[in-house]
Amino acid sequence: MSAVLSAYEAKVVARALRVMEKSLVNRETTMSSPDEVRRYLQLRLFALQHEVFMLLMLDTRNRLIEARELFRGTLSQTVVYPREVVKAALLTNAAAVILAHNHPSGCAEPSTADRMLTDALKRALGTVDVPVLDHLIIAGQKTYSFAEHGLI
Repeated sequence: MSAVLSAYEAKVVARALRVMEKSLVNRETTMSSPDEVRRYLQLRLFALQHEVFMLLMLDTRNRLIEARELFRGTLSQTVVYPREVVKAALLTNAAAVILAHNHPSGCAEPSTADRMLTDALKRALGTVDVPVLDHLIIAGQKTYSFAEHGLI
């Protein structure tokens, strides 16, 4: 079950997120640490009541160029278009990407559709030489990393 934040809690989370994003975009921190990526995505996605698909675009040193919400869905699904993912990666000149989405249900385990989407995006991005470093699912305080489970 996803958390519902009070107005005060939402302000605190928004401020923390701005500080973290400023640090990341100012290239003070690389996204090569799975814990750093996990903390950022949890802060960004944990309390949402709808699914969101994000793309973290990285430079050649795994520094964040941009974190972009590409697709927004319903409580249980989001439609993701590989063409738009590739386009976003190319427009930012990303050297690599990290895929991420949330599961408002609280279950971090990937569905069959999540696995198929990851494979399709890896193939599409591979055609333009942009590797997918990971795909993370955020479900409240739980996370699932495709890379840590040998699926990337």
